[in-house]
Amino acid sequence: MKLCVSSLRLTDRKRAAVLAAAIEEFLAAGFDATSMDRIAARASVSKRTVYNHFPSKEALFAAILRQLWESSDTDAAPAYSPELPLRAQLLQLLSKKLSLLSGEAFLSLARVAIAAGIHSPERARDMVARMGEREEDLTVWIRAAAADGRLRTPDPVFASSQLQALVKAFAFWPQVTMGQPPLSADEQRQVAESAADMFLARYA
Repeated sequence: MKLCVSSLRLTDRKRAAVLAAAIEEFLAAGFDATSMDRIAARASVSKRTVYNHFPSKEALFAAILRQLWESSDTDAAPAYSPELPLRAQLLQLLSKKLSLLSGEAFLSLARVAIAAGIHSPERARDMVARMGEREEDLTVWIRAAAADGRLRTPDPVFASSQLQALVKAFAFWPQVTMGQPPLSADEQRQVAESAADMFLARYA
């Protein structure tokens, strides 16, 4: 039994090493220029080991995307409450999102996904659709607040996209495209408060 467990752990470690190496290679060379040979060399494993875990480069890239989505699948977002102040609820939602966006692992994976998506419209469409699923919590909250008469917007999806853009202009795109460091806790708080105030000034 111990041998079996050890074997499983070794297999898991090799798979993790391949994924980490693939992320580095995709970032350094792009999807098309990256080869399974280069990934195997960077991971210090045989090419056969890479193919044992991932039958193709596309399958390996898909696994990286799954890791990105799973890393962003944190605890459930707080639901809309008719009793609590809108600003307090909105700050809680935005703080949760900013915490996710500030994770270096998430940012590294996002860089890989976006870089590869530029060269493949099909990959880009899939990525955008999946990211939209992760951002549904704000749309749900806005829709509930509007139905309760506390927000004025005929299009909750549009309003949610505006709010997402206010946050990502500081806490996602500069880090992904220009290599800026993740926001500090104080900077996250400033972005959340200013975005919430601008949003509520327009829609509350």
